[in-house]
Amino acid sequence: MTALRGVGISLPTAQVTAVVGANGAGKSTLFDCLAGAARPDRGRVLLDGTDITGRPAHARARLGIARTFQRPALFPSLSVEENVRVGAEHGHDRARPAAATERALLLTGLAGPVRALPAADLPTGTLRRVELARALAGRPHTLLLDEPAAGLDAAEAEALSRLLAALAADGLTVLVVEHDPDLVAATARTVHTMEGGRLRS
Repeated sequence: MTALRGVGISLPTAQVTAVVGANGAGKSTLFDCLAGAARPDRGRVLLDGTDITGRPAHARARLGIARTFQRPALFPSLSVEENVRVGAEHGHDRARPAAATERALLLTGLAGPVRALPAADLPTGTLRRVELARALAGRPHTLLLDEPAAGLDAAEAEALSRLLAALAADGLTVLVVEHDPDLVAATARTVHTMEGGRLRS
């Protein structure tokens, strides 16, 4: 089975781009190839014209590519703040991890008492915010979000939509895979449809 076939996608700076499609269409595999968790047997991944296809995920994070996952991937025994600091210490800009952590907590509404709670005790909506904060703490220029609204209630999804729009306006390049049509309509300037491992539009 071939997960991706002839997929070509370009991500404009300071813009939200969305990929939509049914489960099994190849969206998460595309993310894995872009983030460095999987290596395609053909084709290339370019960052500002430089071929980074052979670079692993941690190297791409240091180049400024951050991601979240379809299922939140956090350290359950660490606090919210400690999870976010991991992103600050292993991301693109590691010069001032404490300041970067604080900024990410403020951006995602996690700067209050919740910052001291262990991740294991958090509801889904908060877990997704922690994962987003961890990605932002590394000060990336490109953000890959895999179904960030999954499990969120209407208010949480609306807050996420506002945050993504603000991040793009501030110069961040965002690629989002999402099933929530309202979030896609509210934030994405370009929408691609994926089907059977191919981009149809």
